[in-house]
Amino acid sequence: MSMKSIPEKFENLFGKRSFGHLATLMPDGSPQVTPVWVDYDGQYVLVNSAEGRQKDLNMERDPRVAISIQDPDDPYRYVQVRGVVEEITTDGADEHIDKQAQKYLDVEEYPHRSPDEIRKLYKIKPEHV
Repeated sequence: MSMKSIPEKFENLFGKRSFGHLATLMPDGSPQVTPVWVDYDGQYVLVNSAEGRQKDLNMERDPRVAISIQDPDDPYRYVQVRGVVEEITTDGADEHIDKQAQKYLDVEEYPHRSPDEIRKLYKIKPEHV
């Protein structure tokens, strides 16, 4: 599939407790993969992380990423997205991680936040789906 948006038949993956596997590039060009919570706003695949983590450092330096999202009910059903991080922002990131915690953990507030943590929201623009 070579598309620039998530096909409607896969959008429901973002409403489930589907984990994504986010591939970023290390400074030497080697891949680094991290399991992540995922969201989709109809235009961007959204990932949330804390400042200073390896994926944060990698995406700040090189916005090219790939992410695969697997259906937790059918491991052979998945969608893969290659794209670029078009925006990295702290605006709304705290609220977004709480929303994700509700979906993934059934709690109202993200419980693993450290007092000095700065949350970031990464907006990934699909280029190939």
